[in-house]
Amino acid sequence: MKFNSNNMNPDLKALERRFYSDGYRLAIHAVDEGFSEQKVLTAVRQMHRMVDEVIESFTEYAATENQSPDCKKGCSWCCWQPVFALSYELDSLKDYLKAHFTDEELRLMVQRAKLKNEKLKVLKGEALLNTKSPCPLLSRGVCVAYSARPVACRIYLSQRVNSCINFYNEPESPDAVPALLEFPMRIGRIINEGFRAGLKAAGITTEEMRIEEGIENIFN
Repeated sequence: MKFNSNNMNPDLKALERRFYSDGYRLAIHAVDEGFSEQKVLTAVRQMHRMVDEVIESFTEYAATENQSPDCKKGCSWCCWQPVFALSYELDSLKDYLKAHFTDEELRLMVQRAKLKNEKLKVLKGEALLNTKSPCPLLSRGVCVAYSARPVACRIYLSQRVNSCINFYNEPESPDAVPALLEFPMRIGRIINEGFRAGLKAAGITTEEMRIEEGIENIFN
């Protein structure tokens, strides 16, 4: 989708219905001739590309309005906070990790995931959301599974990196709020919700969990 001055202010509900339907149809198409794990994994990757295309188009337009995201490779302030993913995204992540890393590298990732999960599983509410601990997939400030990252990571775009740094340093301060771009976050979530609903309609149940919890589970 290409953005311009006209479609940046559309009927938001109509736009949400469109993207929800796109996600829903993608999931339904993946299982309409019978379930297979590989077909669902392929559909998840297609759904992620759909989200990326929306963000890329939005970013191109935002640049003309001086509202470009301040995010770039090596900027990992958001990778220290809890991130939630759906079970089908975690299955896709597992498939990617197994294809790109050795058994020893995977063992170390799972070990980091277990350590973080032990720390976070006893927390709830604001205490959980404000905690800062590195993602088990973070290495030297870079995500080692960037192309397979869940929707929650893809849509977390900030206009000002200083706002992210402030939130990292003072997460409990009411003034330390990341300057997130609302539109890509909202539309990305809608696409993912549609995809999840499509799988549910086909009888496939899904679960949401923290990414480190998911990594620990999928490699058990």
